[in-house]
Formats: sequence, C-alpha cells, structure tokens
Amino acid sequence: MKQILCFGDSNTYGLIPQTTDRYEWSVRWTGILDERMRERGYRVIEEGLCGRTTVFDDPLRDGRRGTEVLPMLLETHKPVDAIVLMLGTNDCKRVYGASAEVIGSGVERLLDQIKCYDPKVKVLLLSPIALGDGVWEEGYDPEFNETSVATSKRLPAVYRRIAQRRGIEFLAASDYASPSEADREHLDEKQHGRLAEAICDKIEQIVA
Repeated sequence: MKQILCFGDSNTYGLIPQTTDRYEWSVRWTGILDERMRERGYRVIEEGLCGRTTVFDDPLRDGRRGTEVLPMLLETHKPVDAIVLMLGTNDCKRVYGASAEVIGSGVERLLDQIKCYDPKVKVLLLSPIALGDGVWEEGYDPEFNETSVATSKRLPAVYRRIAQRRGIEFLAASDYASPSEADREHLDEKQHGRLAEAICDKIEQIVA
C-alpha cells in the first residue's frame, strides 16, 4: 500500500478549539482523506503537532521546529509516495516576528529536505487558514497580535509563488475553510470536512 504523509501543526493534529483534546480520526481532515484514498491503495500518515513551526524553535516547548524532525519522519515512514505540507500559522506568533516572506523561506527549507529525500515524491503545499480577527484578545491566544493576523492573510500569495517556482501543487486552505468562532485559530468539525473535500479532490488529481 502506498503512503501519503501529512505534515503540519494543530490543524493537522485535529485539536478541538478551546480544548487540549483532539477530534476523532473520522472527523479530522486527515482521517477523511485516508478513508477516501484507501480505495486507491493509499494510506494516510498523520504527523501533526501543536505549536509546530517551519524553522523556529519554540522558547517554551521542545521539538516544535519542523526542519528538525521532517527528515527523521521521512526516513521513519519510508517509502512515502506523496506529502501534504501545511505549516506557517505558528510562525506568525509575536515571539518570532517573522514576515510572510520569511515564513515562506522556512517552507522552502522543508521543501528542500523533501527533495533531498526523494526528488520524485509528489508534494501538495497548503498555505494554512488565516487567523481570525481578534485572536489576540483576552480569552483567546495572546501569542498572536494584529500583525500576526495580517501576516497569516499574506501567506497564500507567498506560498503560491513558491509552488509555481518549484513546479509543485498548491492549495490555499483559507479558500475553503476558516477558523472556528470558539478560538479564532483552529478548525471546527465542519471546517475539517470542508478542507478535507478540497484536499481529497486535489490529491486524487496528483496521484492519478
């Protein structure tokens, strides 16, 4: 059976908004993708982690830097036939002070690692959903601010240019899904379903 590796953060992990719990496998977009692709002889490997960034070290939590673990995961799950990469939300945090272009450079580091692993592996690059307005307000997530939201909304254009330059497939998650009203940051059950449908359609085209 062939394998699709989904590498991302809490919205790949399936975090339930305003909790520390996660949705059941059948609710998460990765689980929906897995069910649909099984008929085509593929299984989905979900590698999502809350707080994961592209290249930044979280000052409070270990193991969040994507470039630190992606090569290991690619080797662990070898052979990987396709990769869905969706990171960038956590890079928008105040502590990193990163522009959309700098975050894009971090994504390119990950893409270089994938190319080193296997130049022929099929890649779907996703820019993440945009952060909701007011995500920094009391009762939500103070790790973000107004600049974070603006930066998150600029990521699709940056990622699209990267994908075009590298000749890989691209989707803007924000075209299909939005953060929940509960925390203005994470997908709720309905949004997981909407994003899953878009990703499924694209992956089926990629592996056809």
